[in-house]
Amino acid sequence: MTAEPSGDEMLAALIELHRGLERMGPGDPQFSREILASLPALPERPRIADLGCGAGAGALLLAETFGVPVVAVDASRAFLDQLEARARERGLASLVRAVEGDFGALDWPAESLDLLWSEGAAYHLTFAGALQRWRPLLARGGIAVISEAGWWTETPAAAAREFWAAAYPAMGTEAANAERAREAGFEVLAVRRLPARAWWDNYYGPRLGRVEEVRGTASAAMQAIIDAMEAEVAMFRAHGDDYGYSFYVLRAA
Repeated sequence: MTAEPSGDEMLAALIELHRGLERMGPGDPQFSREILASLPALPERPRIADLGCGAGAGALLLAETFGVPVVAVDASRAFLDQLEARARERGLASLVRAVEGDFGALDWPAESLDLLWSEGAAYHLTFAGALQRWRPLLARGGIAVISEAGWWTETPAAAAREFWAAAYPAMGTEAANAERAREAGFEVLAVRRLPARAWWDNYYGPRLGRVEEVRGTASAAMQAIIDAMEAEVAMFRAHGDDYGYSFYVLRAA
C-alpha cells in the first residue's frame, strides 16, 4: 500500500506547482487599480502591508501606486524569493520588504498600518478570524482591502455547496461577511465582485498550463494537488455564477 503524502510533501508540491506564476489565487491588476483609485484619502505617506502576499502581485502594485515602502508577509520563502526578484526587475527593490512569517500571528504594534491589503489569503484564518486578528493593526480610520471567497446567491447548486462544505466550511454569503466585518470593528465601504476573467485569464489558465509541464513527472503529492485543482476548475466552470471572490473595502471604525 502506498503511503499517503505528508502535509509537508503536499505543501512542497503546491509551492512547486505555482513556481514562476504571477498569482497564487484569482485576481486582476486593473480591477485592483480601480479599487485603489476609489479609496478614501490616506495619509501622505501611508504605512502599508500586504498579508499573504504570495509572489507579490499585490505588493508590487501597491509600491508602484503609492511610492512608499510596502511590507509583504508570506509563510513561503520560495514565493518571497520570487517577489524580491520581481521587485528588482521593476526597480522597486527599495520599496518592498519581504517578511517570512505567519500573517495570523503578527506582533506588530497596534495602529501601525494605514492600509492593509490581502488577496485570497484570509480564508487560512477564516474571514472572521482574519478580521479579528488584523483589526488592531489598523490606525483609526485605516483602510483594509481583503478579498474572500463567498456565496453570491442564497440558493447555490447542491454540488457547489457540497464541494465547498468540504473545502472551506466557513464560506459565507456577502451579507454574512459584511456583518462579520462590522462585528470586528469595521465600517463596510464597498463590496466588489472579482470578474470571472480574473479566474480564467490570471489564475486557472496559467495553473492549467503549469500542470501540463509537471504532470509527466508528478509525485503522489503533486498528483493529489493536480486532482484537487482540476476538480475545483470543473466546479467553477459548472457553477461559477453561484460563488466567487469579493473584495471588502473596510474602514477601521
